[in-house]
Amino acid sequence: MSDDRQDADREAAADREMVGARVDNDANVSHYLCIGCPLGCRLEVEEEQGEIVEIRGQSCKKGEVFARQEHTDPRRVVTTTVAVAGGLWPRLPVKTEGDVPKAAIIDVCRMLHGLRLEAPVTIGQVIAADVLGTGVDVVASRDLPRA
Repeated sequence: MSDDRQDADREAAADREMVGARVDNDANVSHYLCIGCPLGCRLEVEEEQGEIVEIRGQSCKKGEVFARQEHTDPRRVVTTTVAVAGGLWPRLPVKTEGDVPKAAIIDVCRMLHGLRLEAPVTIGQVIAADVLGTGVDVVASRDLPRA
């Protein structure tokens, strides 16, 4: 291997080591896998004293929006099933119409687990309005006719 090539390899190795180096002890880096688009970028959010100072790793604008939201207020769409009496099937698939705080997911599922509906139910029908005060409705994901 030539001396130039060895020098280039040493410089590249030094650059790779610097990427993971922490310059400021007050900095905190969190890692996320972006779900904003099909690329699935590996994101890093650097925070200092409670403020986001840098977002790295995104390939599109959705990545930055996702990283900021996930870091400050993670939210999810909840999908589950609820019991139905008198229907063609005993359970009805439901989902939240929007994102609910990640911390509320278990409570939302527990509340929905306690519901018992009567058939028929139509797709899009509101099953629980403003679920647990989140401002998000739970709706039926399919029609469920009477048995």
